[in-house]
Amino acid sequence: MAANSSVVSVAAAATTVPGVSTVADFSDLREIKKQLLLIAGLTRERGLLHSSKWSAELAFSLPALPLSELQPPPPLTEEDAQDVDAYTLAKAYFDVKEYDRAAHFLHGCNSKKAYFLYMYSRYLSGEKKKDDETVDSLGPLEKGQVKNEALRELRVELSRKHQARGLDGFGLYLYGVVLRKLDLVKEAIDVFVEATHVLPLHWGAWLELCNLITDKEMLKFLSLPDTWMKEFFLAHIYTELQLIEEALQKYQHLIDVGFSKSSYIVSQIAVAYHNIRDIDKALSIFNELRKQDPYRIENMDTFSNLLYVRSMKSELSYLAHNLCEIDKYRVETCCVIGNYYSLRSQHEKAALYFQRALKLNPRYLGAWTLMGHEYMEMKNTSAAIQAYRHAIEVNKRDYRAWYGLGQTYEILKMPFYCLYYYRRAHQLRPNDSRMLVALGECYEKLNQLVEAKKCYWRAYAVGDVEKMALVKLAKLHEQLTESEQAAQCYIKYIQDIYSCGETVEHLEESTAFRYLAQYYFKCKLWDEASTCAQKCCAFNDTREEGKALLRQILQLRNQGETPTSDTPVELSVILWRVFKRSCLKPSK
Repeated sequence: MAANSSVVSVAAAATTVPGVSTVADFSDLREIKKQLLLIAGLTRERGLLHSSKWSAELAFSLPALPLSELQPPPPLTEEDAQDVDAYTLAKAYFDVKEYDRAAHFLHGCNSKKAYFLYMYSRYLSGEKKKDDETVDSLGPLEKGQVKNEALRELRVELSRKHQARGLDGFGLYLYGVVLRKLDLVKEAIDVFVEATHVLPLHWGAWLELCNLITDKEMLKFLSLPDTWMKEFFLAHIYTELQLIEEALQKYQHLIDVGFSKSSYIVSQIAVAYHNIRDIDKALSIFNELRKQDPYRIENMDTFSNLLYVRSMKSELSYLAHNLCEIDKYRVETCCVIGNYYSLRSQHEKAALYFQRALKLNPRYLGAWTLMGHEYMEMKNTSAAIQAYRHAIEVNKRDYRAWYGLGQTYEILKMPFYCLYYYRRAHQLRPNDSRMLVALGECYEKLNQLVEAKKCYWRAYAVGDVEKMALVKLAKLHEQLTESEQAAQCYIKYIQDIYSCGETVEHLEESTAFRYLAQYYFKCKLWDEASTCAQKCCAFNDTREEGKALLRQILQLRNQGETPTSDTPVELSVILWRVFKRSCLKPSK
């Protein structure tokens, strides 16, 4: 079978253009823009609209080309010419989602472009029937029971074609998608890697490959083509794998080489900051992105998550109304509205909008996870478990779903299940203190106290966002009668909350001062005990204990009691005195 010249030309454009290196070379942005415009057209011809949009947006961010450098469409081959009538008619049917009709008129076509559209139409027909059956018969929570009946047949045909070396880059991409849908992950990865070598400019193949990579080690063993597209892939996969520092370095490099106007890169940077919970930075970037691209809907659900966390009700309301005016039947819009109702504690309405998002796209990850959260709020644990499990089916790297499952089984008092899911969440977010604290609590319930200690200490070491790890560690030491270690943890906890520079109520602050007052009292260190007892008087729940302790200290001082020489408190006394000098203010 003769090669389709359009596919050959785009592969050549990506790899053998004179003056453009095959490695990640961004020195000739004009040539890169030509390649992007070319692949945008080729993907559009095959109905791969998301890849076409991505390429077109990236091309738009680069300087315009003069007329003399604009390239005409690739010439037709003999096979293209023979199939042009059938292809033109079928593409019209395809564009209005009449996939079976498109496939019928493409049956028997020989050109690679027509053959791809024929197979892709059959695949999408199966997906559409599966989604229709899911929505009409079972509802979104039963999605996993319905299968695309066309997949096995497509796999047999594409495998035969692949063995005969009859698949171009687009055909390899579709073959990989079919294998992934059949859960043949290893085979799918191999085919997607092959697709990126044959057609390096097709973003869809890179994106599908990204969805199958579970960790950095797996990434190391992939033999990927050395093209400039690989840099975009690496930045994206680093973001997905929570390797945020590496991702931000890649995106900064892409901005420096000439893609500073790319709304895709700006949005990815905002998502990266969202993932490391740098909420102020992420909000700032999203606000700038909205000014640059006011009708953008992609990633606005992530923006709404940030507004939700900050309880910015009016801003979230404005965003929801704005997206409704643009397109109220987009999954992102439904998720934003769901977040708005959730923030208003209208959890049933919120769940309804997340369900609506899933009717529009049953494979939309964010909606499954958020719906699980709403069911948790409504105390519907069985529905929450189903929602989280579906989120994991869509993307096994979704730490929020694993964490949600852990919380659900914690409510159900099933600590062994809970431990498994928290471990999976921790593997995906090794430096997230919330996962570590949850793991520590789970180990504590299972009486694995050594493991619990490790988790709490690690949570403090990586930056405890909720300021609870040290308190839990102190209570654990307290339980084990390790008073010196408990005192040190409470001192560090108080030092942290006083040095953060903001007035926040910490529920455990009084607990820490009460323990330290009693600890120093037992050690007959009257100055330290007196200071802590005075701080206890500032809290309602410890005021009476503090006053009683101060009276006892005064009485013992009058009797001439002195500390015993063998009390092992040297380190905690030093820590306390350093802390007292640096940040402790006297109570009013």
